[in-house]
Amino acid sequence: MLKYIYWFTLKSFMPKRIIVFGNQKGGTGKSTLAMHLVVSLLQKNKKVATIDVDARQGTFSRYIENREITKRENPGVLTPYHTPLFESEADSVLEMKKENLENFSNLIKSLDTFDYIVVDTPGNDNNLSRIAHSFADVIITPMNESFIDLDLLVRINDSTETTLKPSSYAEMVWNQKKERAIRDKGNIDWIVLVNRMSNVVSKNRTELDRVLSALARRIGFRLAKGFKERVIFRELFLSGLTLLDRDISATQTSLSHIAARQELNDLLKSLNITEND
Repeated sequence: MLKYIYWFTLKSFMPKRIIVFGNQKGGTGKSTLAMHLVVSLLQKNKKVATIDVDARQGTFSRYIENREITKRENPGVLTPYHTPLFESEADSVLEMKKENLENFSNLIKSLDTFDYIVVDTPGNDNNLSRIAHSFADVIITPMNESFIDLDLLVRINDSTETTLKPSSYAEMVWNQKKERAIRDKGNIDWIVLVNRMSNVVSKNRTELDRVLSALARRIGFRLAKGFKERVIFRELFLSGLTLLDRDISATQTSLSHIAARQELNDLLKSLNITEND
């Protein structure tokens, strides 16, 4: 009951769109994708706040910290209003859940003037991550180009490709969709995004794309394609920059970088995040 009281108290303060990057696996590029989306929104003159609920590892927070350092020498660098949020360390499970909900709810309320809130979550399951998912308008789940990552979404029969059962993460998303529907009859748009793709189209990728397309309607997500595996993303992290910061990036533009920017444009278009842009 407590969580619904918080929701109805917050409802009038909710921003236009809360976008949560989530997966119960690390190394899928959540923070990189989140930062590129944030910069894209900032460049569209949107007010953007960011929350890192994986604050203990803090990859998203470090990315933004690096960007703030770069901004000191390049005032034209746009940055979001950022908050790292740590999970409660209360002794009892009940108190921990209550404190997590209070902290996240109060933070959302304090960000009511922002157009978008972008949230990065840990590559594992915890209560604070579930709460963040339950507040989402959009969940973006990056996965690597691998059937191992697919197994984190759904279990399928290898020979017949019959869905055996949803994975723990898919079940969690489904439960948070129900929570959202109970709270305000709202919907969560779930996007599964194939990321860190190899530069060569392989039989594995063709098969993975086919299986994902078949599963999308059954499991309740829509598909998008992310970035290919490129060194440029590791280089940009150190300065907090993105492919959209072309005028201030010290990295020399190459054909690979141009291709990466096109991938970014295609990705943002397929996400259909912004309204009236």
